[in-house]
Amino acid sequence: MEHNSHLTDLSFSALPLHGLLQQGLVEAGFEFCTAVQAQALPLMLEGIDVAAQAQTGTGKTAAFLLALFDRLLRTPPPPTREDRQPRAFILAPTRELAIQIHKDAELLGQFTEFRMALAYGGTDYEKQRRTIADGVDILIGTPGRLIDYFKQRIYDLRMVEVAVLDEADRMFDLGFISDVRYLVRRMPPPERRLSMLFSATLTLRVNELAYEHMNNPRSINAAPEKKTADQVHQSVYHPAQFEKASLLVGLIRELQPARSMVFVNTKHVASRLESTLLANQVDAGLLSGDVPQRKRQRLLEQFRNGELKVLIATDVAARGLHIADVTHVFNYDLPQQAEDYVHRIGRTARAGQSGEAISFACEEYAFSLPEIEDYVGHKLPHAQISESMLPELARPPRKPRKTPRPDHKGAPRRRRARPHATKETLTP
Repeated sequence: MEHNSHLTDLSFSALPLHGLLQQGLVEAGFEFCTAVQAQALPLMLEGIDVAAQAQTGTGKTAAFLLALFDRLLRTPPPPTREDRQPRAFILAPTRELAIQIHKDAELLGQFTEFRMALAYGGTDYEKQRRTIADGVDILIGTPGRLIDYFKQRIYDLRMVEVAVLDEADRMFDLGFISDVRYLVRRMPPPERRLSMLFSATLTLRVNELAYEHMNNPRSINAAPEKKTADQVHQSVYHPAQFEKASLLVGLIRELQPARSMVFVNTKHVASRLESTLLANQVDAGLLSGDVPQRKRQRLLEQFRNGELKVLIATDVAARGLHIADVTHVFNYDLPQQAEDYVHRIGRTARAGQSGEAISFACEEYAFSLPEIEDYVGHKLPHAQISESMLPELARPPRKPRKTPRPDHKGAPRRRRARPHATKETLTP
């Protein structure tokens, strides 16, 4: 790995990590620590709990996984521990984030022999259940599915030695915090385990959670002073609502982005936009909250390997995604929360690379622009729309209308006419 500007001078080889982990780091091509790794790893390797403020894409996953693996490698499990009692427990707010953590754990821990299991909603219920029941050292998952299995006594948490809570602020946003407390309270007391909490913001409620369930955690702020990276070139257009689809197609044709994400505020707009892009030869896929899990994973895999150039997403669907080499982010709808703007454009320019964030401030959402500019601390450069940027669009084909359900003889059903009220029909 090149020593890019987002890396520090601290090399992993200088840290007292177990030899099997050093071997995994070499195999993965990791040489120097990011800021969050340089600040948090030395503390966690000493057994000190950490509550860290860090954005996605800063290397926080590798930080807590290395500390977790090192702890388990150097501490033998109690002889009374059963196979269904995980030694480490990682909670994530979304299934995509849980899947990514599991993937990173397999990479960094490839020379260890730990049994890892993944639990998240939407698919593979029996398969996940069997994997955990067969024995697990490291359990990774989302709160709902984990609580489901816990209440069935598929596993218990009495032997947890390492606990990780990732994207804690998002747990609050999604209403999972009571589930988090339910699970954490069934672990050994904080002084008998290593606990790590990571959050994009260390708000009062996140800090309260940390101090309630951790052992005198050390606070770390690895978030940059600037809310948006210098490597993201930002601009804003001011189209009318009816011009937005045409402007997006025009920009995609002009810029030819290798891999881009388009953010919208509602599932309805997302679905309509997908149809429009496909009708105009733009290879696009839709990621919204109601897309089945198998289809979501297939779309993400196609997007990662370059088969799919454009991914349309809502904020809920996109949080927790870790996708490298996103060159462009389009805010088709300006977000109504300034923090969401930062999360969205953070999908590009990851790991020290550059990227472009283009926003549309139409009459419906332009009111959000002053709040966004105030939050990021600077004005967004305004871009001009030329006639050539608004191509004539082909209309998507109309969806077929639903036909009446046939009756027993195959003929369409007809509504029965109600009899008019008469003196006779009203007589009891």
